[in-house]
Amino acid sequence: MLYKKTVIVIVGPTAVGKTSLAINLAKNYNTKIVSADSRQCFKEITIGVAKPTANELQEVQHFFINSHSIHETVNAGVYEKYALEKLETIFKENDIAIVVGGTGLYVKALCDGLDSIPSIDKNIQEEIIKNYELNGIQWLQQQVQQHDDVFWNQGEQQNPQRLMRALAVKLSTNKSIISFQKNTISERPFNIIKIGLSIDKTILQQNIDARVDEMIKNGLLQEVEQLQEFKELNALQTVGYKEIFEYFEGKYSLQKAVELIKIHTRQYAKRQLTWFKRDESIEWFNKVILVDIIETINKKLQ
Repeated sequence: MLYKKTVIVIVGPTAVGKTSLAINLAKNYNTKIVSADSRQCFKEITIGVAKPTANELQEVQHFFINSHSIHETVNAGVYEKYALEKLETIFKENDIAIVVGGTGLYVKALCDGLDSIPSIDKNIQEEIIKNYELNGIQWLQQQVQQHDDVFWNQGEQQNPQRLMRALAVKLSTNKSIISFQKNTISERPFNIIKIGLSIDKTILQQNIDARVDEMIKNGLLQEVEQLQEFKELNALQTVGYKEIFEYFEGKYSLQKAVELIKIHTRQYAKRQLTWFKRDESIEWFNKVILVDIIETINKKLQ
């Protein structure tokens, strides 16, 4: 069924050029942007999550940027409700809205609706939490890799909350959390056009390395230092923050921390691509050529 309203969803790995493309498309269609990034929504963190610049945020209005606090619970369910409400607001004035981001689960929640994850055994959950607190994230990563390699190859490997959730589901149900993705898709009152960006691997790695160097230059250390008392919060269990927290704890040198941020970001980018490449409805572009992308979108809008 074709609707009058359309959401253009821009996806792809980190540092591929999604923000710039989304802004250019928003200008072309005279509309607004809803972010689908699980970290850029937090107002207390900026440099390490590569938010759009102040100028970019002035050029085009963005939703789900600086919209929440690290002290709030933000998950795919919260995002689904928030994003649908903001799209409804945009559609009062525009027939087209832009959604951009690399958090696959958030994009899926918005486009398809959320999966129903079964209840998990409380004793198993408590045992996992206790072992994680005793043995740290490396133990948790090893357990998930051992018990649920399906999630390990697709999920967030640095996020202890998601790792614990995946492990608890697997040990409680003997099924991967990934297997609970539902076959039915929620009906949305708008059309969805998905555009994916996937540039050459070498160029992407260069982009990632350059971005991390720029983050350090722009004051990432100072940003993380001010957040040390909150380092256990789920919002800060993310690449770019965990490594600097550990540098401050004396676990390794600054040079090593920066190197680890680059490595972990490259690994995250690979997992993002793995997630999005499963979606056959995405139209992929290996180069960000605006006129070609607009031409493709316009054909779909007809």
